[in-house]
Amino acid sequence: MIPVFIKTHKVISGFALLVLAGAGYFGYVKFGKEEAGTRYVLSEAKRGTIIVSTSGSGQVSSQNQVDIKPKVSGDILTLHAVNGREVKAGDILVQLDSREAQKAVRDAEVGLETARISLEKLKQPADTLTLLQNRNALLQAEEAKQQSTDDLKKAYDDAFTDVSDAFLDLPAVMTGLEDILYKNTVNANQWNVDAYVDAVRAYDERILAYKNDALTAQKNSRHKFDANLQNYKAVSRSSDTAIIEALLKQTYETTEALSEAVKITSNLIDFAVDILTTRNLKLPTQAVGHKSNLAGYTGALNGHIQALLARTQTIQSSKDAMVNADRSIAEKIELLAKLDAGADALDIRSSELSMQQRQNALYDAREKLADYKVRAPFNGIVVKVGVKKGDPVSSATVLCVLMARQKLAEIMLNEVDIAKIKPGQKATLTFDAVEGLQSAGEVFDVDGVGTVSQGVVNYAVKITFAGEDERIKPGMSVSAAIITQAKQQVLTVQSSAVKSQAGAQYVEVFSVPGATEQAGNAVEGIFSNVPPERVVVETGIANDTETEIVSGLTEGERIVVRTVSAASASAAPQQQSLFRVPGTGGGGGAFRAR
Repeated sequence: MIPVFIKTHKVISGFALLVLAGAGYFGYVKFGKEEAGTRYVLSEAKRGTIIVSTSGSGQVSSQNQVDIKPKVSGDILTLHAVNGREVKAGDILVQLDSREAQKAVRDAEVGLETARISLEKLKQPADTLTLLQNRNALLQAEEAKQQSTDDLKKAYDDAFTDVSDAFLDLPAVMTGLEDILYKNTVNANQWNVDAYVDAVRAYDERILAYKNDALTAQKNSRHKFDANLQNYKAVSRSSDTAIIEALLKQTYETTEALSEAVKITSNLIDFAVDILTTRNLKLPTQAVGHKSNLAGYTGALNGHIQALLARTQTIQSSKDAMVNADRSIAEKIELLAKLDAGADALDIRSSELSMQQRQNALYDAREKLADYKVRAPFNGIVVKVGVKKGDPVSSATVLCVLMARQKLAEIMLNEVDIAKIKPGQKATLTFDAVEGLQSAGEVFDVDGVGTVSQGVVNYAVKITFAGEDERIKPGMSVSAAIITQAKQQVLTVQSSAVKSQAGAQYVEVFSVPGATEQAGNAVEGIFSNVPPERVVVETGIANDTETEIVSGLTEGERIVVRTVSAASASAAPQQQSLFRVPGTGGGGGAFRAR
């Protein structure tokens, strides 16, 4: 029927065909291009403030919570501290038995009175007995100086003996240590130290560090020993005391260095033996002998170290005694002269100062007595009372815990985040238990020593509250966002717009000449048959939503934050985006930058 109709109505049929063809072309233009194009969700590069923060969680605690401990020991006579009681600064929490302190106060009062009587006696002329006593005291001081002189002389003589005794053993120990390290008794083809290393190296390369330490220590001790031996040969018992004292010091340092070398060598052999033993491997038969020899060297060297050190201290003590004797003699001479001349204004003033010291001692005793009343150091609430009336306590005993009303947040951060945190940074606090509540805070303390838990190091950060809220209680969970970086009036883009390729960061910008667009919903994006160009950018700080653009873009440029490609987009060669690279011009290369 249709063919017949066409034949009989050619004009009408032709017109109908034209209409159908036009409709088909319009549909192709309208819908076909949209299907073939790519949809882009855009945003603009704009200036504003970008904030970077680090988040952590923890608990609310009291800003000032202290364990109340007594400064003195004693039994509790009265206990005023009660759980939950609110106290003010200065309130008595605990009263201790203070009978001993009261006795000390009475003794100090007696001492003050004695000093007062001495002052009165000083103002009177010296009697014969006092003059005789002071002359005897001067003679005793002179005898003490002579004794100190004799003691010092003997100490130098003994010091030379101690050095000589040390050099009876030092050469043998040095030779024995070098034999253990450098002879080839473990393996005929190499040094002993290398034999130990080769036996263990395949199982634990730390043996190499032990070897290096042992050889370094041996060389150091050998250097000290050689220099010390030369000086020892040049010194005699009658040498100047300063030379003997220098030799004593040098011998002590040499013996100490050799002892350290012996210890490190022993550590090397012990390490090798431990590694071989744990693997049920054969031990070098010489190891037992080496360890025994090293133990013997250690004992001998320790004995010499103690003797040399004791002699050094004896010499110093004798010197100090001589100095003190000289001072005492000068003091006694001056005192006798003053007694003969009678008390003068300075003597009286000195006695007055002595009396003042006794007065101070009385004040100290009374202050000590006051310590038997343990008082609250600040306003707060008493919690966790851990004692009862009659309990004996000491300065290490926690009587109770006093907690201030002001609170803080203590959160934990890992070792990566803690490097960004410092006191003074602002923070925002939220609380699981109080929905919708936010509180401003400020970092005031950052833990310098981390806590290791299951191999992870965390650091405590304390944040003060900007205000008080009765709903916030100690122990509540708290989350904190600490502002670590903030920049104002910087160029920013959405973080999703920044991409990376071949080590470069870029954004996609709609600025290619000749690009055509079709209108689209702002959320769904726009359609374009011409792809955006890729612009290399330099970025600054960034957070989860925004990234700072340091260079490469200007304010107001439209950038792609999300791309939705049509099914046919992957087959269209014109969808290849361009990179702008420095020096290439408008569109001459695959990469472009500004």
